[in-house]
Amino acid sequence: MASFMLSDTTASKISSQLTQLRHQMGTPAVGMVLTLVVISDESNQYDAVRAATEAAREHPSRILVVIPRDPQEPNRLDAELRFGESTPGEVILLRLYGELTEHAESVVGPLLLTDTPVVAWWPGDCPEVPAKDPIGMLAQRRIVDARSAADSVQAITSRARGYVPGDTDLAWTRLTSWRSLLAAAFDQTVGKVKKGEVAAVPGHASALLLGAWLSERLGAQVKVSESAGPGLTAVKLATPDGDISINRGDGRLATLSRPGQPDRRVALIRRPTSELLAEELRRLDPDEIYAAAIRRLARTHRS
Repeated sequence: MASFMLSDTTASKISSQLTQLRHQMGTPAVGMVLTLVVISDESNQYDAVRAATEAAREHPSRILVVIPRDPQEPNRLDAELRFGESTPGEVILLRLYGELTEHAESVVGPLLLTDTPVVAWWPGDCPEVPAKDPIGMLAQRRIVDARSAADSVQAITSRARGYVPGDTDLAWTRLTSWRSLLAAAFDQTVGKVKKGEVAAVPGHASALLLGAWLSERLGAQVKVSESAGPGLTAVKLATPDGDISINRGDGRLATLSRPGQPDRRVALIRRPTSELLAEELRRLDPDEIYAAAIRRLARTHRS
């Protein structure tokens, strides 16, 4: 992978350098399908860049990594441009100093690919209302992660307050496999679910979302209880014919139990961030099911 450094530069100079490098290396921008803007601090940027780069193997992208540094220093923009076999698109690290830390959109705007969607991702701390953030206003899709918050329960229960179509949370994406398996459990005719329970380690944002989604879809009370983990460990739904349950004690394999059916072992592995991000980049339309789940969770939390 080739890396090029630009110190005390501007967005215009970065754009010119990108054009020159593409001609030299034969990597035209026409193959890129979106711009992914990652807003991260210095301590988290390595993992965030790695996840974004791996996701870009499925979705070739221009990845702009915004790293605010010391706001007390003189205004300065340093950039690092990365190209290579491990990077299907382009990775541009933007380190902002001084007043630029409060005006990152002025740097990001000129570097967005034309006529392609823009996705903003906050792998760590995020604005209370991402859609009102200056960078969030540039994006069609805004991705946050309640798990990275100091209080993940408070973070996920507050999502409905500032929700705008296009928002999503990786705490929701982590539930895709669970939701698919639960939907498959209802392929056979069963009676109406009377109540349910979701078990997870304390303060697990995804467990709260799963309980809210099940309550919303089934019209039954689904409570969340604590377990030893790891992560989300079990779901049990009570029906007149017997319990439907999924139990996962090791974070890898789960047992699906249904009334009148033999138990079935299924893979239910905890997925890395890169896979979660790649899933979110497959769909850029509003996720109405997620919106309904966080609204149900907000109502339940208030009551």
